[in-house]
Amino acid sequence: MKKKAIIISIAGYKLSQSEINIFKNYLPWGVILFKRNIKNFLQLKKLILSIRKITKDKKFPILIDEEGGKVTRLHNIINNDLFSQRFFGKIYETNSEVGLGLYKNYINEVCIIFNRLGININTVPVLDKLYSFTNTFLKERSYSSKEKTIKSLSDTCIRTYKLNRISTVIKHIPGHGLSKTDSHKRLPVVDKNVSFLLKNDFKCFKNSKSMFAMTAHVLFKKIDNKHCVTHSKRIIKDFIRKKIGYKGVIISDDIGMKSLKYDIVENALKAISAGCNLTLYCQGRAKESLKLLNKIPPIDEFTKKKTSEFYNFLR
Repeated sequence: MKKKAIIISIAGYKLSQSEINIFKNYLPWGVILFKRNIKNFLQLKKLILSIRKITKDKKFPILIDEEGGKVTRLHNIINNDLFSQRFFGKIYETNSEVGLGLYKNYINEVCIIFNRLGININTVPVLDKLYSFTNTFLKERSYSSKEKTIKSLSDTCIRTYKLNRISTVIKHIPGHGLSKTDSHKRLPVVDKNVSFLLKNDFKCFKNSKSMFAMTAHVLFKKIDNKHCVTHSKRIIKDFIRKKIGYKGVIISDDIGMKSLKYDIVENALKAISAGCNLTLYCQGRAKESLKLLNKIPPIDEFTKKKTSEFYNFLR
């Protein structure tokens, strides 16, 4: 069975019969977990094992969005409320050596839990550059307004996760910090010129060694005034791939967010057509997952190669 170019989500603490049938009859590229899927350590481990048993894949990609701070899915297992990226950014800017040391220790501790559970991808770090007007939904999720802080901490993050045999997803490529609106609710529009973007927000993503990247649902008017990044062939090909030089797998942000104007199937297909290698569905409704899996194509040759590299990288 060929992997489909989609990461799906599930509804609850264990697989429903509909979800079991989905995994038996289709093969999404991976699954992303949310708070609704996590009751306690043993329950979550059992859930992950059940997914891998049904898919007959001991390395099946299990993703989680555990940034720390306000974005923590493991709340029932660990208290990660304090440790946002902004928390570590502030410490780093007070004392870089202490900041890097604490950040490495923190990531190592989180990775112990991930490895015991079987989670092999975390959707961090957030490389969005902060501004005074950045929407509040990103304020604590980003490291800093300073490129040096973003670069140093993000490189440390990716490298430390790799040492623990866990992959990362940089986001939101090529930059979400200029948005004044929350892309979960409506489409942010950015009017900055190309020169500014390349020297600032886009620069934060250059030379990243992360295996995966997630797109920004943001419209950059001076580059493509019709399509947001996730649906823009020009931005993905000419800027993310060429000017930023990103060489890994590109994942769309959630296709169910209100910033995208089509239905979920069209949002997903347009993302893949624009150059996203994988598309992400986060609502966890089995009927919608099934609808998507019936329409989404198998992964392309580039993604097959990168998936093989990812599997070889795992323990």
